[in-house]
Amino acid sequence: MFSGRRENYNSQQARRGNYNSQQADGERAQLPAGPAAPLPGFWVMLMDAGEWERPSGTASSEGKPDAPTEHQDVACGLENLPVGWWPPQLEPPPFQYTPEHVAGPGADADPSQITFPGCLCRHRPCLPDTCSCLRRQENYDERSCLRHLGSEGVYAQPVFECNALCPCSDRCCNRVVQRGLQFRLQVYKTDRKGWGLRTLEFIPKGRFVCEYAGEVLGLPEVQRRIQLQTALDANYIIAIREHVYNGQVMETYVDPACKGNIGRFLNHSCEPNLLMVPVRIDSMVPKLALFAAKDIFPGEELSYDYSGKFLNMMDSEGAERVARGKPGKPCYCGAPSCAALLPYDGSLDSQ
Repeated sequence: MFSGRRENYNSQQARRGNYNSQQADGERAQLPAGPAAPLPGFWVMLMDAGEWERPSGTASSEGKPDAPTEHQDVACGLENLPVGWWPPQLEPPPFQYTPEHVAGPGADADPSQITFPGCLCRHRPCLPDTCSCLRRQENYDERSCLRHLGSEGVYAQPVFECNALCPCSDRCCNRVVQRGLQFRLQVYKTDRKGWGLRTLEFIPKGRFVCEYAGEVLGLPEVQRRIQLQTALDANYIIAIREHVYNGQVMETYVDPACKGNIGRFLNHSCEPNLLMVPVRIDSMVPKLALFAAKDIFPGEELSYDYSGKFLNMMDSEGAERVARGKPGKPCYCGAPSCAALLPYDGSLDSQ
């Protein structure tokens, strides 16, 4: 059991800090019960990360990436593949590993419960015209790559996968995120930002990489944990806000500080190579899935934009939340377009 640090994730797509979603006002929007009636309208993910992120920067030069040894696995055998760390003499801090979300204090729903109905595609492939999980369009192509990676100025679209009650086979093209880790990854010590996560093999654009999993919390518990943080604490809490229809907003809060997966080691970058997308499978609690936004080569650090602006549209409210956040900490991502400071959304601090 090992821990990485979550820094600031402030964006519409996924931010480590606060990720505004449906629980902000304690009321649950009236939404369709499952994938048979996909959520209408556009989705905006606004991640509000705390300012305690590990500085983002270039990969550490301390040794080349190595495959994990038999006894070196941050994931404790709970993923499809072991996830080692580098250098081997430095062990990441301990935490309880979970490959999926778990219900935490104040959670409106248990993420492990199956609440969606299944499709009826027992003897035919799952296609948009006939599969209730694909009412709008196919989510993935024949190579299991996400078809719609998002675009600046356009809201992210909802993704529903076939679930445990669907009669389609495990090889169904609409089952991707639920298959878990498919690429060899490694936790490693960076030069300036603490622990990070990198790939040991080539990852094609559009492929699923990993989840950002942890405790699903209610808003009061989120505020309590934020108030207890000191200037030296890392903030892992991510708040996701999804704009649905008729002005309704869904909010989800996830904290992998004590219980989480390898996603907690991801650092921020102003030019990231990952895109976070909420993916729903068995229930309305979304999996925070990270997809390759471009081809990623062996040894490259994996990162995403804590502000959520990357390949997503930020509305005026989201921009205002970021603007009124306290001064961020220095960003060391090294990107040509680096904003110099880590994104920070302090909206939950004052509620």
